Formats: sequence, C-alpha cells, structure tokens
Amino acid sequence: MSMFRREWAMKKAAIHNLGCKVNSYESESMQQMLQEAGYEIVSFNEQADVYVINTCTVTQIADQKSRQMISRAKKLNNDAIVVAAGCYVQGDSEALKKCGADILIGNNLKSHLIEMIDKYNLKRHQMVDVKDISQARQYENMHLYDTKEHSRAFIKVQDGCNAFCTYCKIPYVRGRARSRAVEDIIDELKVVSQKGHREIVLTGIHLSSFGKDMDSSLIELIERANEIEQIERIRLGSLEPMIIDREFSQRLKKCEKICPHFHLSLQSGCDATLKRMNRHYTTEEYKMALDILRSTFEHPAITTDVIVGFPGETDEEFEKTRSYLEQINLYQMHIFKFSRRKGTKAYDFANQVDNNTKKARSSILQDISDNNTKEFKKYYIDRDVEMFPEEEITYRNKKYIKGYTKEYIMSIAPSEYVIGKHALIRKAKSINEQGYLVLE
Repeated sequence: MSMFRREWAMKKAAIHNLGCKVNSYESESMQQMLQEAGYEIVSFNEQADVYVINTCTVTQIADQKSRQMISRAKKLNNDAIVVAAGCYVQGDSEALKKCGADILIGNNLKSHLIEMIDKYNLKRHQMVDVKDISQARQYENMHLYDTKEHSRAFIKVQDGCNAFCTYCKIPYVRGRARSRAVEDIIDELKVVSQKGHREIVLTGIHLSSFGKDMDSSLIELIERANEIEQIERIRLGSLEPMIIDREFSQRLKKCEKICPHFHLSLQSGCDATLKRMNRHYTTEEYKMALDILRSTFEHPAITTDVIVGFPGETDEEFEKTRSYLEQINLYQMHIFKFSRRKGTKAYDFANQVDNNTKKARSSILQDISDNNTKEFKKYYIDRDVEMFPEEEITYRNKKYIKGYTKEYIMSIAPSEYVIGKHALIRKAKSINEQGYLVLE
C-alpha cells in the first residue's frame, strides 16, 4: 500500500446508484473497492470525503436525477471529491463537467475508481476517463464478494447490446454485447452463496445474448449455477422473447432451482409500432413464447415493459396494444411514457405524441396491469406457496416475516421463522390491503 493510500485510510465515502440492476451490481463492486482502499462507507446524506454517483441515462428524468445528485454532493461537502460514473458520463461527459463533477468515469472503466481518486489527489484538477465504448470487446472484470441484500444477490454476467432499438441510448453508452467468463461467474456465485445469499439473480444489459460471443449460452450458465449446492433459487433478469423456444424452456424446467418468474420485454402490442421501434419479433411470436412458458411451468409469473406514446402511435395502434395486453394477461406490466432521447433514431421521427395523450394511455394500461396482478395473486389462495424470509415487519400491531415467493409475490408469515436461512412452505390464506399474500 502506498504512503498516499495510508494517508487517506479511514476517510469516508458515499455511493448513490441510479438505474438498473446492472448499475446496482457495479455500485456495490465500487463500494467494495473503496472499502478495500480504507474508506468507511456512509449514507449519501452524510458528510463524506468522496461521493460516487453511478449515473443512468435511459430517460431525461434519469439525466436530471444524476445532475441533482452531483449538486447535492457539492452542497453536503464542497471540499469533497465528487465522482460521476456510468451511462450518463459515457453519453454526455461535457454536461456533467459543467455540473461540477471532479472525476468522470465512463463505462467499462469503473474498475479504475481508486486509481482515479489517487491521481486526482495529486493533481487536483478535473479528470475524465471516457473511452470510445463502441470499440470495447472485452468484458470489464468487476467482482462482488458480498451484497447488502438480505438473501438475494444480483450477479452481472453480461454487458452491452447489439439490438439498437430506435428509442434506446443503451448501445451507444454500454457498447456492443460482451459476456463474462463462465468460470469467473461460477466462482463469484460460490462466494456469494457461501456468504448466505441463497437466491441469485443473473443480470445483464442484454441477458439473452450471453455466450454468443464465446463458446457458451445462457441456458448452459443456468445449468451450471443450478449445480451449486448453497444456492436455493435462481432468478433471471429481463429476457428477449425470441430466446424462448421448446428446448430452452424444457432445459430451464429441469433446473429445479429456477424461479418461474420471467420478464419478457414487449414494448408494444402493435406490429407496426414494433417495426418502427426496430424490435425483432412480432406480437404473434411474443405470444408463442408466452404459450411455451405457460405450457412448461404450472403458473409462471410473466412481466413486461410497455412504452406508450411512441412516435407515430395512432389511436388505432394504441387500441391494438390495449386489446393485445388484455388478451395475453400478464402478471404485471411496467408502463413507460416514451422519452425522446437525443442521439437515437426515434428522436427525429415525425408525429411525436403529446404528453397529455401519453399520460392518458399510460393510465389505461396501468389499470389493466393492476387488475391482472390482483387476479394472478388470487390463484394462490388456499394453496401452498414457498416464501424466503427476508425481514421482520409490523402489520396490524403484530410481528411478521416478509419475503418473496418464487413468482416474486411479496408475502408475510408469522414471525417465528428465521430470516434468511431457509425457504418455508405455507398455505396462503388471504391478500391484505397492501397486496401481500398472508401465509398461515
């Protein structure tokens, strides 16, 4: 350890994460780097010597929040080193320079965090470490030894995307699809499961493309993870519908630890809109993927994302989406109003939809989603369900244990069960006003 590093030992650092579960993984990995370098990790609301904001740029609101967090850090301690990292930095580092960030670190370079802080302390002038992400072909090795989650550990296995949907900035700020080495993933899974994390979630920017740039595949990785003794549950991040075929589904079913909870990205229920989005499937192909999963698993929880107000979305096109979503009856839908992102093809599309129309359409689809969710949960009344106890709560002046079923339904059970040790199987007797399954 250098003399300079010893001088900085036990100083305080705070991290704020914005965006997806991949960002969350990277933020936890950067936190570990800071701890190993001698920093005490504190809340972002406290005074610290270093503030790290892991930015997101998926929407204009995400950009705004990133800027706000940089300003907040400066107000908390004007002498602190403020680090901005990630997608917004990659896409528009000049904007964040003007916000007052001292260090700017692009994607695929977050492992340089401590090195950049050390260099800044020697030079004391704004530093930028951003490379042309389109040229990145190697997965950036970041590691996680533990996680703040109670029982669940999110494990990043893939980065980048080759899809280039017309509304999305992610390929431009994350680069091309890159897979993590299988043995490196398996080693990390063993470490986090030995730390007591019995449920693991495999995540990536475009998870379905895992292994296509090397001699592997997502299903092979899942099968390897299923063999790790300490792991009790395997959950998957967002999947593209075209990965779901009979072989994939049957092999998935044979992995007894897999959770029957699948997030299949949709975005629109109208083929004309999907084509303008540059999505590489039709509504009929999406439904075929649903039918395969539903014929393989007893009662799978299938969720999705839907964008309303995409440029050119007429009343007729929206009606096709509404009707289609009622037909396919998903467990839950995340409804997003189209966010116009400079640098994407859709930014320049004609017939942009006004905000009031987006808001009205979003409300209609949200009602469908809420009703679907209620009906899906009713299936489990008077049935045995498996819940993994995660935390203790008070409900109606009594102590309960809260956790998720394999289908990712929040549930509560009497408090005598031990948190984070083993899953419990109990009968669901009701659904409370918060939407939780109440177990006996």
